[in-house]
Amino acid sequence: MKEYRYGNNKKSNKGKYIVSGILIVLAVSVGIYFWIINQNKAETPDNVAEQQTAENTNEQPVEEQKDETSNESEQQNEGTLTNGGYIEGQPEPTEPTYIDGVLIANKKYPLPSDFAPGENKEARAAFEKMAGDAKSAGFELVAFSTYRSYEYQETLYNRYVERDGKENADRYSARPGYSEHQTGLAFDVGEKGNEDLWLTEEFGETPAGKWLVENADKYGFILRYPKGKEAITGYMYESWHFRYVGVDLAQKVKKSNLTLEEFLNIQ
Repeated sequence: MKEYRYGNNKKSNKGKYIVSGILIVLAVSVGIYFWIINQNKAETPDNVAEQQTAENTNEQPVEEQKDETSNESEQQNEGTLTNGGYIEGQPEPTEPTYIDGVLIANKKYPLPSDFAPGENKEARAAFEKMAGDAKSAGFELVAFSTYRSYEYQETLYNRYVERDGKENADRYSARPGYSEHQTGLAFDVGEKGNEDLWLTEEFGETPAGKWLVENADKYGFILRYPKGKEAITGYMYESWHFRYVGVDLAQKVKKSNLTLEEFLNIQ
């Protein structure tokens, strides 16, 4: 009888183990099932969108990004700034540009092709007075190039391009419409007897060149393209190129040690 009871207890325990095992398997399966469902739900498009929205909270709104892109396109349509400083595709103006009452002609502000004022009489009178005082100091100054028409500048520029290439020509010669000489206010100055130094940097190292730089403002002229300012003016150093702006402005510009672009805050 004892052996019989022992045998029944063994079968009863075995059955309990089987039931317990089945319940455990079912519980694990159910857990896995719900875990898979939750994972799939997390990867639905709606949840992904919510996650991206949360991540982009500190970024610019899409509308602002589009506006910036639009502005960049509009700026590109207005013209592209070249290495030479010109804005390619810039339309010809119908009127000359004046900034604070000063006539401007540079690589960003061209003149109309029909703008033809001739040599400025006030500038010529100022030069003659300066030349007279320079002669008393022992220097005979010559204005060997002043007013140039649009057509003449076009011929001159094309000649330089043919000789030195466009990139080099753009460093020392203005394209037609962009030359200060067309304003009638620019004077290329040299010393009589030293013609071999005209249009050279060496002129600025001569006694006559140094006198000119030191005294030109007293007569209303400024050295228009100083040394080390090519990135601002667009042109290489020209010791011979002087621009008439009037005595008051010339003295202020010289005292500031700035170019005309910098002094007038021309962008």
